[in-house]
Amino acid sequence: MSAVELHHQASGAEGAPVLVLYGSLGTTLAMWEPLAPLLSERLRLVRVDGRGHGRSPEPPGPYAIEDLGQDVLALLDRLGLDRVAFAGLSIGGMVGQWLGIDAPDRVSSLVLMCTGSFLGDAGFDDRARTVRAAGSVEPLADTVIARWLTPGFAERRPEVRDWLRAMLVASPAEGYAASCEAIAGMDFRADRIRITAPTLVVSGAQDPSIPPEHQAELAGAIPGARLETLDPAAHLASVERPDEVAQLILDHVLGA
Repeated sequence: MSAVELHHQASGAEGAPVLVLYGSLGTTLAMWEPLAPLLSERLRLVRVDGRGHGRSPEPPGPYAIEDLGQDVLALLDRLGLDRVAFAGLSIGGMVGQWLGIDAPDRVSSLVLMCTGSFLGDAGFDDRARTVRAAGSVEPLADTVIARWLTPGFAERRPEVRDWLRAMLVASPAEGYAASCEAIAGMDFRADRIRITAPTLVVSGAQDPSIPPEHQAELAGAIPGARLETLDPAAHLASVERPDEVAQLILDHVLGA
């Protein structure tokens, strides 16, 4: 499948190191809004809508993680960026693994958040069927949102929960379903040892979507990788704990 032209937004310090931010399944580049102001004074940010999400093209599925990674490489080429730092959460972290394995010359460092290398039979094919049958992500919305935020945070910040839910249900149905199939078909367990970019793995202690053992295994398999666990935090750790995540990213990217 040929690369698509990803919708993106660039912001932050001109001439600073470039950090590409790639979000989770069912979000747009807006998911980084809590984090962006904390990073933009010292980094040049390129936030993307993944294939089938937000304002990026929605070709028919199925997709593979390789397709999503090739989209990122095509964007870097269009922007004239030879080598960048890359941070991804959930499916974004899967794209980051592919880049680290298959395009090591294009990534200076990696931040892999709330992600894994192989999820097995985690119900993603069922999700794809449900969304295609309904023509909408709505039937999954409440279940998904309950995994994105810890209950305490969702109760304290209902406006954040509502903002994320609106973003999720606005997701293009085919793009969401085909991205579910990409996750279902992913297995980087044999290849992640080839990642040479300095890698930070971030885990949410209360993440029910991709539980912490996945990040522990990932960090243990990538040579030299470091694991940081945020507690409390669920799947969207960057939304729930933006100050801590921003500091981890800055220390890692600028240190690398």
